[in-house]
Amino acid sequence: MCAKAVKSSEKPKFSKETYVKWYKDMLLIRKFEDKTGQLYIQQKFGGFCHLYIGQEAIVVGTASACQPDDKHMTAYRDHAHPIALGTDPRVLMAELYGRTTGCSKGKGGSMHFFDKKVNFMGGHGIVGAQIGMGAGVAFAEMYKGTKNVAFVSMGDGAVRQGMLHETFNMAMTWKIPAIFIIENNNYAMGTSVERTTNVTDLSQIGLSYGMPSKIVNGMRPESVHEAIEEAATRARNGEGPTLLDIRTYRYKGHSMSDPQKYRTKDEVAEWMEQDPIEHCLQVIKTQKWLSENELADIDAWVKKEVEESVTFAENSPYPEAHELYEDVYVQADYPYIKEY
Repeated sequence: MCAKAVKSSEKPKFSKETYVKWYKDMLLIRKFEDKTGQLYIQQKFGGFCHLYIGQEAIVVGTASACQPDDKHMTAYRDHAHPIALGTDPRVLMAELYGRTTGCSKGKGGSMHFFDKKVNFMGGHGIVGAQIGMGAGVAFAEMYKGTKNVAFVSMGDGAVRQGMLHETFNMAMTWKIPAIFIIENNNYAMGTSVERTTNVTDLSQIGLSYGMPSKIVNGMRPESVHEAIEEAATRARNGEGPTLLDIRTYRYKGHSMSDPQKYRTKDEVAEWMEQDPIEHCLQVIKTQKWLSENELADIDAWVKKEVEESVTFAENSPYPEAHELYEDVYVQADYPYIKEY
């Protein structure tokens, strides 16, 4: 992979600290996903497995523009989101392995990561279901009088679900503080956007509800950060939701079982020229912000984090049989509900 070189005359839009963090986080996500793919092939764990390789700029750009108490949820391509928000990759790898030390106690697997500590409210396996749930979370924040925003991510295939239209209508009627993010990687499984709709500009979907909408370059964390920050400001000011059609690309198949016969190698290679990790690396090198030794230290740290996550997972216990019945219901006290 090789991104187009950044001209030395171009002034970076953000600080050294921001670019370094983006680079570090995206590299960790990429290497975590690389290792996940290898382990899946080795049959270290089963189930469905969807990798985020190529799309990393979306989650790091969102994470850098949000506030700590904001809420996040997405679909089943959910490994990168909690990493960008600060979840320890060890508990994520343990979840893949189905171990009790996992972020969902080994019960969720690849598609159902959760981490309350960083307000990651889950990956969700039912296509489009998180759209309505995310709106509910946003409504709860508005109801409680907070200034928190709910970030609701979905794939370009999920926008075909009826849930989206019902949600958008209510979201604009009530002006809920939600940001709907389409992680538009061009393919719903193996079906291109062009084959599913006459409206290939997915941002137009929001316009019919009067929802502010725009297209965003999802291969650049700068563009994502700016769009998220603008939308979040609107939401915190009580002006309602925003739809972002963030254009990105997954380098791997829809899932680990995808032979990818619906696209060419040339198409993949063309998108890889825009790689967001290489882009940030070029900015850092051009600005002489880090030495080669410092960059090597980041590489070594990332490698160590991934290796330790695997060791942690493989040394963790499996759930016992009785745990199957735990965490199914929660005891709650609702004084306004009468017992019958």
